[in-house]
Amino acid sequence: MDFILQLQHSAVMDWVRESGSLLGYPAILFLHTIGLATVAGLNGAIDLRLLGVASRIPLASLTRFFPFIWAAFVVTAVSGVTLLIADAETKLRSPVFYIKLLFIILALVNLQLLRKRVFANPEVDQLPVSAQARMLAFSSLVLWVGATTAGRLMAYIGPVAGLK
Repeated sequence: MDFILQLQHSAVMDWVRESGSLLGYPAILFLHTIGLATVAGLNGAIDLRLLGVASRIPLASLTRFFPFIWAAFVVTAVSGVTLLIADAETKLRSPVFYIKLLFIILALVNLQLLRKRVFANPEVDQLPVSAQARMLAFSSLVLWVGATTAGRLMAYIGPVAGLK
């Protein structure tokens, strides 16, 4: 924790937090927002297709989304870590931050399960969508909405007093 606090009070993080430059905190927050929107949006498209929306679109064609999801996740993770370090004292004392992380971890595990259990099958378009695939798709939607909601709530729900 001391290392993170040292980083928070470094000259770079002071600049990110306090400069007022559009290239500081606003740009990092923008990248985080675009990354998360891409991750959650592409996941949502896959999930909705598995749940029966746009059923004429072949499922196999959606595998092209996975590299974009992971690239967007890298942008989200890097920008998220930067935002965390810029205000570590506050964010690390907020239970909402840990709830957000839990939702993200579960959503990424869910994504991997979808990829391995649904999209790894070369006959994915010849078989009906399984109940397991629909459940994974539904849980994915819930998890990404939860992660996004928790992220937004972090701006409004402060740290819990007494947590260090």
